[in-house]
Amino acid sequence: MSAEASTITGGPRLRRTLTLWDLILYGVIVIQPVAPMSAFGVLSNRGHGHVVTAILIAMVAMLFTGISYGKMARAYPSAGSAFTYVAQEINPAVGYVTGWSMVMDYMLNPLICTIWCAQQSHEFAPGLPVWGWKIFFAVVFTMLNVRGIKTSARVNTAMAAGMSAVIIVVFVAAIRYIFGTPHSADPLYFTRPFYDPATFTWGNLFGCTSIAVLTYIGFDGISTLSEEAENPRRNIMYATVLTCLVIGVLSAAEVYIAQLVWPASQPFPNEDTAYVFAAARTWAPLFGIVGATLVVANFGSGLGAQIGAARLLYGMGRSNALPKSFFGSIDAKHHVPRNNVLFIGAVALIGSFLLTYDLGLNMLNFGALIAFMGVNAAAFLRYYWRAEEKKFWNLIPPVFGFIICLLLWLNLSRPAMKIGAVWMLVGIAFGVWKTRGFTNPLSFEVPPD
Repeated sequence: MSAEASTITGGPRLRRTLTLWDLILYGVIVIQPVAPMSAFGVLSNRGHGHVVTAILIAMVAMLFTGISYGKMARAYPSAGSAFTYVAQEINPAVGYVTGWSMVMDYMLNPLICTIWCAQQSHEFAPGLPVWGWKIFFAVVFTMLNVRGIKTSARVNTAMAAGMSAVIIVVFVAAIRYIFGTPHSADPLYFTRPFYDPATFTWGNLFGCTSIAVLTYIGFDGISTLSEEAENPRRNIMYATVLTCLVIGVLSAAEVYIAQLVWPASQPFPNEDTAYVFAAARTWAPLFGIVGATLVVANFGSGLGAQIGAARLLYGMGRSNALPKSFFGSIDAKHHVPRNNVLFIGAVALIGSFLLTYDLGLNMLNFGALIAFMGVNAAAFLRYYWRAEEKKFWNLIPPVFGFIICLLLWLNLSRPAMKIGAVWMLVGIAFGVWKTRGFTNPLSFEVPPD
C-alpha cells in the first residue's frame, strides 16, 4: 500500500479564516473550561484527595503529546490530522487504522454530550421528555456546524465568555467561604489538596491521574482545523500547547478550591454532582448556576467535537480511505464538509438512544489513546530517527508521550477494550475491502498555506 501526495487545485475547499485566538477558544471549548467539575467526585474518591496533583501530572503528560501534534501539523497542515501524520510517516495502512480509531473517539464525543445535555436539561425542564431533548441537541449541533466554521467560532466565543463569568463567580464565592472559616486548628489545610500524608499512596495518585487525563481529551481536535487556520504551520503548534496549559492551570485551580471547601474526608451526597454540592456550600444559588453551566459546557464540547469528526472524515474521504464522493466533498456555499456534518449528527442522534452515558465515556479513551500513540511515533520518526541532526528535545516529548499513552490504554476498562476491539476489526475489514487488501494507493492532498 502506497501513498501519493498532491496539491489541491480545483473545486471548493476549506477556507482559511481561523486565527490563533479562534483555535485556542475551539480547543478550550471542546475540552471544556469546566472540564474537571463533572468528574470531581470520581477523582476525589479515587485519589483520596490529591486531585490537584493528579490534574497537574496529567497536564505534563498531555503536553508531550500536544507538542508532537503541533510539530506534525507544521509538516502536514491537513484536515486529516493523526490519520495523515501516521500514514505519511509510518505507513498508509497504519495511518488508516489510526484514523479509524479516531473516528470512534470523535463520534462518541458529540454522542455522549447529546445524552448528558438531554438528561440534565430534562431535570430543568421536565415538560419535554428526554428523547425530545436528544433530538433537540442533535439537530442544533448539526445546524450550527452546517452553517460554517466562523459561525461555530462565534458560538465558541460566546460560550467561553459565559462559562468564564460563572467560573469567576465560583472563585469569588469559594474565596469568601474559605477565608471566612477559621482553619487555625489545621495548619495543613491549604496544602492538603496537593499532598495529604494520611491518605497518600502512589497507587491512589496514579489511579486518579489515569482518570484525570480525561480532562484534556479533545485537544487534538485543533489539528483537524489545519486547513481552516491562518498560518497553520505556526498557529496549530501554539494553540495546542497553550490550550493544554490553559486547561491544566484552570482545572487545577477549580479542583483546589473545591477540595478546600469539601475535604476528601467528607463523603459526597452524590459522586456525579460532587462539584455542584461543593459550590452550593459556598453560596446556595450556585447549585443551579453550576448545573446549568455544565449543560452549556457539554453543549460546546459536542458542537466542537462534531466539527473535528467531520474534518477527520473529510481527510479520510479525500484520501480514498472512505468513499470519496460522499465523505470527500465540500459544500460550495459554506465551505464545510456538509455530508460529514449531517452523518455525524445522525450517528449522535441514533447512538444516544442505544448507548448509556457511562459506557460511552469509558469507550472514549480507546480511540483517542491509539491516535496519541500514533502521532507520538510519527513525530519520533520524522524529527529524531530520520533527522540528520539528533536533537535531544526532539526525542523526549514523543517517547514519553507514547509510553504514558500506552500505559493508560492498557488500563482501560474491559468493556471499553472489548467494544473497541470490535470497532477496530470492523474498520480493518472495511479498509481491506476498500483498498483491495491495502494495495490501492491513498492520495494525500497538501493544501496551500
